[in-house]
Amino acid sequence: METPNAPHSEAPAPVTDTPADVSHRLAGLLEQIAQGDRAAFAEFYRLTSRRVYGMARRVLIDAELSEDTTQEVFLQVWQNAAKFDRTAGSPLSWLMTISHRRAVDRVRSAQSATDREARYGASTQDIDHDSVSDEVGSRLEAEAVVRCLGTLTETQQESVRLAYYGGLTYREVAERLNAAVPTIKSRIRDGLIRLKTCLEVS
Repeated sequence: METPNAPHSEAPAPVTDTPADVSHRLAGLLEQIAQGDRAAFAEFYRLTSRRVYGMARRVLIDAELSEDTTQEVFLQVWQNAAKFDRTAGSPLSWLMTISHRRAVDRVRSAQSATDREARYGASTQDIDHDSVSDEVGSRLEAEAVVRCLGTLTETQQESVRLAYYGGLTYREVAERLNAAVPTIKSRIRDGLIRLKTCLEVS
């Protein structure tokens, strides 16, 4: 099913019906959305987008991230409207649960990336890993990187690829390769030194 772009509305009309009326109306719209009704989706968006954005903004603070998350929520509504169960709760409760989970996932994702960078920085102060990766990414051609990776031992290649291209921590690499963390650190350190020499990164 092709996914529609969420309609843009400068000032979504506020919901003025009673809570029971709103719940019944939204439930009906979800049934229509489940059948691929774009007009129903547009109406559902108009009635609820302000609430979804408000939820995302309270969790994420950042306006742009909140807008992106709002769009993700309505994409999920379009794809999963058929999963809404009237007996399990109201449409707004279902929608707000999705919204909160999406926003929290965004926070966790951002925190995970920040923590990973911090761990790398704290555990690799004995060698300028960041300068190596920066130089590889910004100054050298991909072919040179592949060529130089070929000069590493098989275990060094595997460890470096998992850490720097797979985004894993030392501990995660160690678990993946069934090796001790100090062994993995040594492999990555030696591998990066060889890469640095091969790529002539000063």
